[in-house]
Amino acid sequence: MLRIEKTIRNRTLLALRGIQSEGFVPAAVSNRHIHLSRNAVDTLFGSGYTLTRYRELSQPGQYACAEYVTVQGPKESLRLRVLGPERGEVQVELSVTDALQAGIEPVARLSGDLDGTPGATLIGPAGQLRIERGIIVALRHLHLSSEQARVYGLKNGDIIRLQSDGARGVILGNVAVRVGPGHEMEVHLDFDEANCAMIRNGDLLKILGFQSEER
Repeated sequence: MLRIEKTIRNRTLLALRGIQSEGFVPAAVSNRHIHLSRNAVDTLFGSGYTLTRYRELSQPGQYACAEYVTVQGPKESLRLRVLGPERGEVQVELSVTDALQAGIEPVARLSGDLDGTPGATLIGPAGQLRIERGIIVALRHLHLSSEQARVYGLKNGDIIRLQSDGARGVILGNVAVRVGPGHEMEVHLDFDEANCAMIRNGDLLKILGFQSEER
């Protein structure tokens, strides 16, 4: 409920400030988490188990679950909250700090781009599962609905730069634009990115312009 209320307040502020004409977008800070497939849920929590919806997330149809899974790395293990709904393949999203702490090679990718990414052993209350790939450091990205993308003059696949103000203001490059059904305006950053620039949920970042898609 708190997340929903915060999202409503953010959307109201956007309208009041007229930020679309100013080229601002709100930030959302994402902690480490895991997306599970149906097979993974059965293995880790028991055959036929249903994940418990804990709270809604700002992206339509996405929610945090009450369940946690342990990812066992070469150095340390990490406890990750499960996010729903279920996906076709397991995906673990860590910050660079998380990956190094666990002894896992940090590989920066967009969600769903899992070829060549590292794997690990997952541990749940009912069993363990070895995944051979699926651990990523999520590339920073901007979610937009089709209508929001039209207003901002952006399209799916664009690469832009964003600027944050404040005592530790930064320019964020290589921000991928993701447009489609079920998307809501929000820049997703992980804890490392947000903490280095002292960015918090709901802070407004200014779009500086387009950038080459080469990384």
